[in-house]
Amino acid sequence: MAPASRVAAQAVDGTALAATLTRALARARERGEPVLACHTFALPSHADPSAWVHASRRPGEDWFLFEQPARGASAIAGLGRATRIESAGPGRFADAAGRWRGVAAGAVSSGDGGPLAVGGFAFAPDGGQAPHWHGYAPASLDVPELAVVRRGASVRATLAANVGPDDTAAELTERLLRRAEELHAGQLPLLDPAPAGRYRVVGAMPPEHHELAVARATELIAAGRFAKIVLAREVHVHAPADHDPAAVFGVLREEFPSCFVFCVARGASAFVAASPELLLRREGHRVSTVALAASTRRSADPAVDDHLGEQMLRDASYREEHAIVARRIERLLEPHAVWVAAAREPEIVRIANIQHLATPIRAQLATPIDALELAGLLHPTPAVAGEPVADALPLIPALEGLDRGWYLGPVGWTDAVGDGEFCVALRCALLAGPLARCFAGGGIVRGSVPASELAETEIKLQALLPLLSG
Repeated sequence: MAPASRVAAQAVDGTALAATLTRALARARERGEPVLACHTFALPSHADPSAWVHASRRPGEDWFLFEQPARGASAIAGLGRATRIESAGPGRFADAAGRWRGVAAGAVSSGDGGPLAVGGFAFAPDGGQAPHWHGYAPASLDVPELAVVRRGASVRATLAANVGPDDTAAELTERLLRRAEELHAGQLPLLDPAPAGRYRVVGAMPPEHHELAVARATELIAAGRFAKIVLAREVHVHAPADHDPAAVFGVLREEFPSCFVFCVARGASAFVAASPELLLRREGHRVSTVALAASTRRSADPAVDDHLGEQMLRDASYREEHAIVARRIERLLEPHAVWVAAAREPEIVRIANIQHLATPIRAQLATPIDALELAGLLHPTPAVAGEPVADALPLIPALEGLDRGWYLGPVGWTDAVGDGEFCVALRCALLAGPLARCFAGGGIVRGSVPASELAETEIKLQALLPLLSG
């Protein structure tokens, strides 16, 4: 059997690639500005996009992994970048969407595919100013130099280059062929089950700070300032050696197959998560989303587990917290849709360590709105901010005392026709060397109890803390 690198290289039609780059070069010279060129080719159906991309990365290179293992074995992985779109401020979604449409419309493509952009957005318009969020701009989308995509049994790779007027087709062809030759099979690294050394887990602020923030929020809610606010806390894991983001990702995709599992590596840090929350999926005129709010713990005893879920389903406070989110998502979609359909009753969604109330919501768009614009329309939902959003947002940083960065922001991908998929960055951690910053929060409504809300964050932190703290 030929080595994996030769399999990938032999799958590339060098003549077609060179022709594509030549056409892109002509267009770039005609316009006097760079033009994106893409060439797509098939890979063996057994290829694991995340493992192959991680194994093929160059030192210091940015990389991106995004999977929902239980949904048709879909996966997207990217290496390096052909071009990057960044923006900030209240208009960052619209700006990124407009710039991406321009890049995609001018692209020259060959093979059965086209350009793909991957990345994410900060929770706040100018979020991520703290030094540890360096590399994660408020809006940041990359077109990978090499993207590997699996849809069911089909695995395809796309080579991309940002072709400038002064480039040469021969040099670009050589560079992309070299990239294809470097792509090879591999396995994600294993997480060391018995590491040597001492771990230390400490809150960025004392637990009492979160309880005091919740108490203050409930006072404001009782005074009529808003109906709900989401408050989060940050916990640090100091390890005796560098955290391995690929190993953490590998465990997350095994333990949370129904979740969106991702790793966005920028520079010396990596943002990893196993998120249960879909912000949006756009497929043509069809839009899918999920209102996910209210949560409780799991139990190893099936009878107790069922009881906890039913108790949450019947509890007025949980139901109101959930209904706030579902109603707002429906109201946001209705002006842009022929119809919006939501389940009449929320369902219980169970993942490894927690269970939630969830209401699937679908819509048929009346006019084309691409995935990035939809992300801007829906974000932030009351599930991550509050209700009314405009009243809750200014108070969040003051009560929390942290820079959320990409935590609770949208992370995902979009393609040349505006389809795409973004999840909400929940159950996540920012890894940098031996330090992991873990985030968890909850929705505060009338009647919320500070001690109970603190306990809920502890439950949510269990998605990652056991993997990161030895």
